[in-house]
Amino acid sequence: MPTIPAALMFTLDPHSGIPIYRQLQEQVRRLVASGQLRAGVELPSVRDLALAHAVNPMTISKAYSLLEAEGLLQRNRGRPMTVAPRRRAVDPAERRLKQIEPQAEALVQSARQLELAAGAGGPARPYLGEGSRMTDTWSKHATSPKTPVVGRS
Repeated sequence: MPTIPAALMFTLDPHSGIPIYRQLQEQVRRLVASGQLRAGVELPSVRDLALAHAVNPMTISKAYSLLEAEGLLQRNRGRPMTVAPRRRAVDPAERRLKQIEPQAEALVQSARQLELAAGAGGPARPYLGEGSRMTDTWSKHATSPKTPVVGRS
């Protein structure tokens, strides 16, 4: 299987506040969960990915190793790392939504801190499916009174 160019496969932001290795881990998890990265797909080499994103190769290696320990990636001696064979089908939408829940909650918290209210010029409520926990989270946070948020629990 062909290797996807390193610069096109992932988006890594050194200024996001999220460690680069975690950004990479989360993106690989999402791509595998959605079926966009299928079993046997070759990932860019540590060196290529580090060069493409101007990061330390050890950072990429750490992410790949952690993903290998989770069983998502497979190391192939002398060949590129590949997506490991899946034991089950693509994760259901609800489970995939759960993977982005922390980011959605952080976005809602940021909107509250910026005093952006739902309605009257505020952000549109995202449609995430009826009964979705993130829809409930958005509703709860978007309509709750303004309260200062000191830290996450």
